[in-house]
Amino acid sequence: MRFATFTSQSRDGRLVVISTDGRRYLEVGDTAPNLLGAIERWNALMPRLSELADRLEQGEGDGFDPANCAAPLPRSWQWLDGSAFSTHGELMQVAFGLDPIKAEKPLMYQGLSDRFYGPVDDVPFPGMEHGIDFEGEYGVIVDHVPMGTDAAEAMKHIKLIVQINDWSLRAIAPVEMKTGFGWVQAKPACSMAPFAVTPEELGDAWQDGRVCLDLEIDWNGKRFGAANGREMDVGFHDLIAHAAFTRDLVAGTIIGSGTVSNADYAQVGSSCISEVRAIEMIRDKGPATTPFMAFGDTVRMAARGLDGGLPFGAIEQKVVQV
Repeated sequence: MRFATFTSQSRDGRLVVISTDGRRYLEVGDTAPNLLGAIERWNALMPRLSELADRLEQGEGDGFDPANCAAPLPRSWQWLDGSAFSTHGELMQVAFGLDPIKAEKPLMYQGLSDRFYGPVDDVPFPGMEHGIDFEGEYGVIVDHVPMGTDAAEAMKHIKLIVQINDWSLRAIAPVEMKTGFGWVQAKPACSMAPFAVTPEELGDAWQDGRVCLDLEIDWNGKRFGAANGREMDVGFHDLIAHAAFTRDLVAGTIIGSGTVSNADYAQVGSSCISEVRAIEMIRDKGPATTPFMAFGDTVRMAARGLDGGLPFGAIEQKVVQV
């Protein structure tokens, strides 16, 4: 099943079920007015949601327009972002001039969760000098995960999968990293593609807690990268178990994969500008030449399904000055 959230007077929007072809929708209504409420009562609501999905496949529903969409979860209780692609981590160490991180556990930080931009929202920033960068990644939304849940059990708690643009301000990031207190200014609100999908919707592209799809990214209309999510060093179930080691995870917690990155980046490209800059530094043994984003720049992100479709829809956004 696919779900989307339409903008409304409520900050949590209106929950709708989307047809498999992404062209039609039916509103869930008062039984689950928004996705945050639905994920808290997921099992109880499944018969109602399945009924709507069946009706859509029989041809019911109104025409879908992504311009009506907020993020599937416009806000939630918790956003935890991992860094599960070792290629990305290694390139970031070059980009920021950092020593290698020797970690036996998955890397993860807690970010801003009280707002997620919708798929076609303009995204404001205070200044281009801060190094505006996009970061394409995948994420999962869980129901309540008890403390101490192991990786095998964690798979059962993954209810929805999403596609995310984790915006970053690269000039600020190294300063905050050196404080040892984590991100604040360097990590503004993220964006989400319009559709949150159940794992079953991805079919064979969902394997071992990984989204095995190319994430196609275009910057100002030119192809920038199409890295595949299969190369996560640990799966989403491992990230969930890591996060739940000492605490419960509330229903609606979103966990990110970190920037999708592949070892053959020379062929498939990258999912963020900073990686390309690091590659230039390594290749040319000098400073990077690719600039970060400027006001008016656009970015498009869309995972390509095994059937050639776009299971999450697409993020299509412009960078603007606040």
